[in-house]
Amino acid sequence: MRLDKFLKVSRLIKRRTVAKEMAEAGRIRVNGKPAKPGFEVSVGDLLEIGFGENATKAEILEIRETVKAEESKNLYRIL
Repeated sequence: MRLDKFLKVSRLIKRRTVAKEMAEAGRIRVNGKPAKPGFEVSVGDLLEIGFGENATKAEILEIRETVKAEESKNLYRIL
């Protein structure tokens, strides 16, 4: 699944366009490397998302095309 779509489905970032812009700006890293919006993520990948001076680290546990809001937290684990 594309990085920007995963971030939207998992609700780590609210909108796919915002996820795309953040990735293009280099504020999202996958396994320690800057990632573009079309990067294919897989289970076990480590995400680092820079929000201003704060950074969120998460591990991908599951990938699904659609998910209910209550279940979205099951797709990743905050480190």
